[in-house]
Amino acid sequence: MSTAWRNALHYILLFGATGVSLPFAGLWFQSQGLSGAEIGTLLAAPMLARLVTGPMIAVWADGFALRRTAIAILSVVAALGYGAAGLVEGFALWLPLWFIGATAAAAVIPLADVLTLRGAAREGFTFAAPRSAGSLAFVAANVGMGALLLRASPDVIIVWIAAACLIGAVVALTVLPAERVREGAAPPKRERYRGLGALVADPVFMTAILAVGAIQATHAFLYGFSAIEWKARGIPESMTGMLWGFSVIAEVLFMWIVEPWRRRRGIGPWLLLMIGGAAAVVRWVALAFMPPLWLLWPLQALHALSFAATFLAGLQIVERLAPPANQTAAQTLLSALSSGVLIGLATLMAGPLYDAYGALGYLAMAVLAGLGLIAGWRVRGALA
Repeated sequence: MSTAWRNALHYILLFGATGVSLPFAGLWFQSQGLSGAEIGTLLAAPMLARLVTGPMIAVWADGFALRRTAIAILSVVAALGYGAAGLVEGFALWLPLWFIGATAAAAVIPLADVLTLRGAAREGFTFAAPRSAGSLAFVAANVGMGALLLRASPDVIIVWIAAACLIGAVVALTVLPAERVREGAAPPKRERYRGLGALVADPVFMTAILAVGAIQATHAFLYGFSAIEWKARGIPESMTGMLWGFSVIAEVLFMWIVEPWRRRRGIGPWLLLMIGGAAAVVRWVALAFMPPLWLLWPLQALHALSFAATFLAGLQIVERLAPPANQTAAQTLLSALSSGVLIGLATLMAGPLYDAYGALGYLAMAVLAGLGLIAGWRVRGALA
């Protein structure tokens, strides 16, 4: 099996888990009797901590000889955390267990991305190919869980997530390429932290990834409360799964068709970032006013821009602004901001916003996307 296919198989399991946790975790917690504010807190806690846990895990992961070792260990920890959460009752127990599961699962993504980027550079395949396989698995998980919830208890959500993480651990250890983190012995932790500090001290790099992170964080309201809001309007879970699946199909088509064309034309990450931010503003303003079902489809298609374009811009920003020796740390910092502290703050805010204003909470996400556009404009000279 080629390196691209090995990475694709791992992405399928990785995003087969997130394809259920992102749209349906809030629904599972609601079925347990939690309020919007409590759900927001549970979902936000591991994200907020990622600014600390992300770099710490990255430095820890760089201490192994092989990249896949840390990925496998983290996948086991994620399975244990999520699985235990499904066996207990009460907010006080769910909070630490969900924190463990979500922290470990999120840490796998930048490590898998670095492994795939290195393989793509070495063997000549495009990063988007195996990553898109994961996106298709995300679609299948969206649709499959939506259909399953018409017949099964919401408890199937947590079982699915834990099982996918556990199988992902086995695949990581046995199928992922045995790529070495580096030649020779790992440098001391102090040296690894020093490289991380150099990135944090770079104002252009930090402003650029803050712009990416702010736009990515605007998806918090959609991730946490779209299934709940649509169900309250009479849209069944099966339709929610199809709407989510449609958005990811649009993302995959963007990666397969538009992204290779963009690279060939030499279009830089700055324009991609601006397009993604503008699409996010349009998407959230429209969703705030509870559009009819037919309009949800084109708004979900904007995921190709609000998420995929912004995500790909972030990857190229890291490639362009971070030294090769600090690529893992740079990707982890980007993940810690875009999938961590910024989206954590947005998720924490989303719970009370949904309780108080319902769908109008999307307007706060539109404002955050505007702030990301302003930050991106400030670094246009380095990225255009």
